[in-house]
Amino acid sequence: MDQLPNLGREHEMLSVMGLNSIEELFSNIPEGVRRKKPLPLPAPQSEEEIWRDAQHLLGSNIDLDSRPSFLSAGLSRNFVPTMVGMLATRGEFLTSYTPYQAEVSQGMLQAMWEFQTMISELVNLPISNVSMYDASTSAAEALTCAIRVHNKKAIQKDTIYVSELVPPHRMSVIENYVQGSGINLQMLKHDENGHLDINAASIAHGSCAVYVEQPNSFGILDEGLMKLKEKIGENTALIVGVDAVSLGLVTPPGDWGADIVVGEGQPFGIGPTFGGPIYGIFACNEKYIRQMPGRIVGQTHDTNEKKAFTLTLSTREQHIRRHRATSNICSNETLIALMGAMHMSLLGPDGITVLAKRVAASTEATKKALTSIEGVELLYPNSSNFREFVIKIPGNTEKAVSFMDSEGVIAGFPLGLWWESHSSCILIGCDERTSPSDISSLVSVVKKWIKEVIN
Repeated sequence: MDQLPNLGREHEMLSVMGLNSIEELFSNIPEGVRRKKPLPLPAPQSEEEIWRDAQHLLGSNIDLDSRPSFLSAGLSRNFVPTMVGMLATRGEFLTSYTPYQAEVSQGMLQAMWEFQTMISELVNLPISNVSMYDASTSAAEALTCAIRVHNKKAIQKDTIYVSELVPPHRMSVIENYVQGSGINLQMLKHDENGHLDINAASIAHGSCAVYVEQPNSFGILDEGLMKLKEKIGENTALIVGVDAVSLGLVTPPGDWGADIVVGEGQPFGIGPTFGGPIYGIFACNEKYIRQMPGRIVGQTHDTNEKKAFTLTLSTREQHIRRHRATSNICSNETLIALMGAMHMSLLGPDGITVLAKRVAASTEATKKALTSIEGVELLYPNSSNFREFVIKIPGNTEKAVSFMDSEGVIAGFPLGLWWESHSSCILIGCDERTSPSDISSLVSVVKKWIKEVIN
């Protein structure tokens, strides 16, 4: 058939629909919201012109590696070995979908199983899934999982307790999960040192679950948490959110009674990436395995008694009857999680310990340098910190951070954006890449800001 001109094709399509004009086609759209003129799009560009404009737009962004950075607040600047990206972009990983057919997916399934094994060893719990969306969905799913396991025997039915220092973005996800479900959400207080009030935490005895973080959102390492399980009892789930890197140095929660451990896996395998994609970790005791969310890869043997791997104990509504599903997590971040596994395997146990020590050392060096400045006060001075700590400085902290940014330093996170009561505070985040020159630059701009405020 001869090619019809554009208007001819348009008329032909309208005729098939029994219409006479484009206006008639869109007649059900109110006049007030119709566009009368064409979109103000630029003229066609060559590839060179498009690339030039794209570079101009990208150049307006400031990434965390372009200047000294002390911004953390949940996501960490880190160094990811080049080998991770090289391996992750191999077709076997990059193009893989859910490995439903185990007979053709053994490589992918084994890699997922290895990730689970590493997470289990890291937190010292026997079971791990193949990741969640992030730390916030991990925490919320852990709480609802605990409700399903403990509610029948709980004295405080449908009740969970959460640390008051859980950051607002995570609390928001937890609240979204529990609203409308009849779950009673209660808060646990912290003392003047930023530590959980362990004696007051005994109020959670007999509830379904308690959720705390180690370190907490102020970077505080709380030794008192190691006594929390005995306060809340065996029939209350102790859920602990962790900084995954810290476990190279501090005692894993599985050693002090944690039933479920969750956290952000992002420091292993991938940078902050503007908030995503990232992945969350989720590990637990055997009591929770049939109620835990996400995918689990199991190790078994095939008909020839050779080692084999397969998805097992699926909890997703796509796999089983909808009313029996325990989670609406419809996917996970498997590729990103495998990048984490690659990173951890390249480091090895000793390398993870060295990495944790580097982060701890940079945290202490930065804290010492800042607190030597007149006018800077350390919030919770009697506490130990990992990765983050809080300082108080004169003046408006949002303006202070903006001023320091204009001086070439990303100085941290103004805590007033989270809690109005901390509007004079800045959360300082450190990492393995924090150098002495970075710290010197931060000290210099803090001094400039204080001088600016005083004058």
